[in-house]
Amino acid sequence: MDKPLILCANDDGFFSKGLRVLADALSTFARVVVVAPESEQSASSHSLTLHRPLRLRRHEPDRYALDGTPADCVYLALHLTGERAVLPRKPDLVISGINRGINLGQDVFYSGTVAAAREGALRNIPAIAASVELKADHNGVVTFDPGPTAEVVAMLAQKLLARERIAGPTPLLNVNLPAGPLKGLVATRLGRRLWSDEVDVRVDPRGRTYFWLGGAGVSHDQAPGTDTAAFDQGLGTVTALSLDLGRDDEPARVLLDALVG
Repeated sequence: MDKPLILCANDDGFFSKGLRVLADALSTFARVVVVAPESEQSASSHSLTLHRPLRLRRHEPDRYALDGTPADCVYLALHLTGERAVLPRKPDLVISGINRGINLGQDVFYSGTVAAAREGALRNIPAIAASVELKADHNGVVTFDPGPTAEVVAMLAQKLLARERIAGPTPLLNVNLPAGPLKGLVATRLGRRLWSDEVDVRVDPRGRTYFWLGGAGVSHDQAPGTDTAAFDQGLGTVTALSLDLGRDDEPARVLLDALVG
């Protein structure tokens, strides 16, 4: 039988080490087609490029770079047909990463890594977004080791491929691993990352004002069962994300009834 077909993307860019290591790990059991942004697109969320043309460049067989967003990459790969198609058929999985830095809690709303996976899930293709923590040593040198995360993602991918499709939402998994030794892998729900939100106002050498968004400090919600709490305990987290953003619980129904009743 033909090998499984996996489409890979990311938001760190086509030349990212994390993407290369991920594709190599998946290639041991699947055909892997990479369509990734030409340049870094971190925090681009689910943006699609609608008001300018896109350029697709083939670097080698099954390896393409697109001058667009992570969601653009998956959208184009899934919908490009005919002689210019990059996929021979609908892929069995869409996997995005491995991202330089974690995507926990509400970061999933900003993350281009998660958006690329979500674009696949929107097309009813099981998808995984994968990220790993960055660590700085005492000299401030940042290390990025995607190898252990690639092994975990490959294991999850094989289990998804072997799993019989059942009724219910298309799987969309968000995977985050710590930089140090992995103490275990647990199923979690989204927690909260509490950023020190700031706007840094500066003036350039020509006297014009410019801005940097986002503060450096962050703390984590420690509620039991959350990805933030588990991650802080040195655990790898696997969170099932939902494409249905509408709340359907009692507090939401009471609020809606009060507003529109």
